[in-house]
Amino acid sequence: MVLGIIGILVSLALLITLAYRGMPVIVAAPIASLVALLFSWESVLPAYTEIFMPAMGGFVTSYFPIFLTGAIFGVLMTVTGYARSIATSVISLIGEKSAMLAAVLTTALMTYGGISLFVVVFVMYPLAKELFRAADIPRRLLPATIALGAFTFTMTALPGSPQVQNIIPGTFFGTGSFAGALIGIIGALIIFGVGMCWLEYRSRSLRRKGEHFDSVESSPVTAKDSAVQEEEHTGVPDPTNRLIPFLPLLTVFVVNFSCTLFIFPALDWDYLSEDKYGGIGIDDRSALWAVIVGLVAAIFVLLLINARHLGLLFQRIADGAKNSMYPIFSTASEVGYGAVIASVAAFAVVRDSVIDLGGNALTTSVVATSITAGLTGSSSGGMTIALNAFGDQLREMAVADGISMEAMHRITAMAAGGLDTLPHSGAVITLLIVCGLSHRQSYKDIAIITIVGPLIAVGVLLAAVSLGIF
Repeated sequence: MVLGIIGILVSLALLITLAYRGMPVIVAAPIASLVALLFSWESVLPAYTEIFMPAMGGFVTSYFPIFLTGAIFGVLMTVTGYARSIATSVISLIGEKSAMLAAVLTTALMTYGGISLFVVVFVMYPLAKELFRAADIPRRLLPATIALGAFTFTMTALPGSPQVQNIIPGTFFGTGSFAGALIGIIGALIIFGVGMCWLEYRSRSLRRKGEHFDSVESSPVTAKDSAVQEEEHTGVPDPTNRLIPFLPLLTVFVVNFSCTLFIFPALDWDYLSEDKYGGIGIDDRSALWAVIVGLVAAIFVLLLINARHLGLLFQRIADGAKNSMYPIFSTASEVGYGAVIASVAAFAVVRDSVIDLGGNALTTSVVATSITAGLTGSSSGGMTIALNAFGDQLREMAVADGISMEAMHRITAMAAGGLDTLPHSGAVITLLIVCGLSHRQSYKDIAIITIVGPLIAVGVLLAAVSLGIF
């Protein structure tokens, strides 16, 4: 048993190391799984084909529509120039002197509007770079600024977020994407406040030391990314009306909100209990379906408004479909790794240790989700692994403890968005590559924004719920 636990720790360390050194998680996760199996004297091939692959496939089956529609939506927003127009509108409203705030709000608007996180990073980099250049803000703060808008409060805290991190808890707790609205809004304000205070403090501090925008050189790799961004926008004229580009984002929110709170509850879903539908209930799929409908509706709105350029847009839809593959299979590979770890005998000791911590259901969920998200470097992957392992027990504990499923949903999602951005995180590595900066130059600020801020928010809200304030 001791050897098996050592194997789990070694495999986790290997996964972190391989990811940090740039190996795709799709490859790193099976290798790390192999190590854990060998230490536990488990059969390798059966574990791979009967445990790893079904878990990986199950994640793809459940969440591929979100990744696909989000990526297509992001590409269309870029091609039509709507993303750039939204950024320009926000900047003109706030002013270039508040460059960091403008960049954060623009990024947040796109993320909350349904554009996938990876797409937002590529869209925002060239825009935020010019903002920083005009305001002479140190370049090293670029990644943290984009991360605050994309990887934190809009991803997990704000109710109704169409990001997959806000959808996953609903499939385990039977809740919708607007679950725990007040808790989420308070958490979002805490994360946003901590992040902006840090960015402003760091900007002033670095300027006092004589650092300017051009004090740190960026990597040449970003030139290629910017060129790709410009190429994607070629062919469709910029929108002349500043309000129209906001319509697709508004569509995602309105349709998601309407389906979750009004349309779906008013419909008769009794037929879902039939065997061919797997005996599910509407609560099991409501959050997922509402976001899918919202994103599809927004895509149709985009196509309708730009009907004269349908030929070019249909070509770019293929690009969006391709862009969805790497993110979902990377996350799914981590879920497969988690399933393998959960299958070895030594994991039962780890699982029981977490359950026996003595905390209530919410505390247990936060701890389990935070640890797995940190170890895998993925909020969605870590949360899926944790809830697959503990979900049923957590629901039973929550009922016994008198904790609402809405609070479980919201705070568990926020917990997944804390330790997920440790240095080996694929999202962090991608962000730094796009911005042309290194961990040494920018990771400290990313960590404060994406780890410290969310952990403070989760701690405050966990205490408030435990004390019965919510």
